[in-house]
Amino acid sequence: MTAPSTAPAASRGGRWIQHWDPEDETFWNETGEKVARRNLIFSVLSEHIGFSIWTVWSVMVLFMGPEYGLTPADKFFIVSMATLVGAIVRVPYTFAVAIFGGRNWTVVSASLLLIPTVAAFAVMEPGTSFNTFLVCAMLAGIGGGNFASSMTNINAFFPLRKKGWALGLNAGGGNIGVPVVQLVGLAVIGASGGPRVLLGIYIPFIVLAAVLAWLRMDNIAELKNDTGAAKEAVKDAHTWIMSFLYVGTFGSFIGYSFAFGLVLQTQFGRTPLQSAYVTFIGPLLGSLIRPVGGALADKYGGAKITLWNYVAMAGATGVIVIASMQKSLPLFTTAFIALFVLSGLGNGSTFKMIPGIFQAKALAKGLRGEEAAAYGRRLSGATMGIIGAVGALGGLGINLAFRQSFLTVGSGTGAFVSFLAFYGLCFAVTWAVYLRRPATTTVTATAETEKKPQLSYAEV
Repeated sequence: MTAPSTAPAASRGGRWIQHWDPEDETFWNETGEKVARRNLIFSVLSEHIGFSIWTVWSVMVLFMGPEYGLTPADKFFIVSMATLVGAIVRVPYTFAVAIFGGRNWTVVSASLLLIPTVAAFAVMEPGTSFNTFLVCAMLAGIGGGNFASSMTNINAFFPLRKKGWALGLNAGGGNIGVPVVQLVGLAVIGASGGPRVLLGIYIPFIVLAAVLAWLRMDNIAELKNDTGAAKEAVKDAHTWIMSFLYVGTFGSFIGYSFAFGLVLQTQFGRTPLQSAYVTFIGPLLGSLIRPVGGALADKYGGAKITLWNYVAMAGATGVIVIASMQKSLPLFTTAFIALFVLSGLGNGSTFKMIPGIFQAKALAKGLRGEEAAAYGRRLSGATMGIIGAVGALGGLGINLAFRQSFLTVGSGTGAFVSFLAFYGLCFAVTWAVYLRRPATTTVTATAETEKKPQLSYAEV
């Protein structure tokens, strides 16, 4: 088996791999794994910085004191709009990989992070209008798109048996950009007294990520733009079911990442530094455990891990409601951090389900071998942008729910009650669609022998 070519394709510049078949074990062991891991490393770096820029306003609003003229409701609205833009741009970012190539788009998407960072650096001072801060936060939302393009790209590099681990590691390495920017913010802003220095630190790292992607990553020539896959993904019910479930996991993670410090500050009267000392812990643990969720899903099935994870998330949320009503800061903080960990675990298991579902659909169509694997990669790649975008919108919902809860009752208790009900609904949907075993939820894999073994979605 020869190594994959990285010679430029006809009329296309840059590093283009002409042949890629990760399901072929000989190919994978001899050449594929090394190339895939190298692309994974630099994909994680770019996505990591993208998450940091996307969520940098969750840190800065904590340190924007009375001199900035912003109310708690204003701050929740600012971070909500950053979440919204981050969700929307995930869809075009997904398909940009197929148009420009994974390596090429990583260079572009990393470079684009300079726009919100430089803009915020220029205006970050008291006296700047609320609308100006709002526009800068919305520009920061483009950092959320890096996740979608990175996941689509890495999904194409790894075989099905490795996707849970690879996608979990890729996403977890990106997610950890949230606690990193919060830790850096704690150190930098706490020492300097202003958020502008934090922005300046990230500018050279953005440039470094773009340069390394240019030098070390590859494009897969076979990953061509496929509008048919996008249309098929939009029409497939599983795209929207998994989007709903991803709202419960990633939507929780990103929404709480933006809101945790503000909730501590507003409901429990914590100072900016007191809030920042705690805020990073939840996102850090949630990010670190995401690959574990993917690995568990590889071993036991994504649907099973996701189902019981929702039970645990509902339990943690119930404890938070009690702590909120009793005004117990230690219990509230502990349960909130536990909820972060569970959201990270569920992020890994839900994303593992996506390629498994479309592999099952390929078998149901009678496809085999590389043909089935190619179909699964094609459809799962197309759906990831949609699912990632809808999931991120859950973060918008969480921040708007907190904003309304504080405006209405002066605490976040009402918001947490609604989240508890939502996790119960997610549990019911996961069980009904992917773990219940009537004939209607089983797909048939037509064998060459004319036998028809049953492949349940419970196996994804």
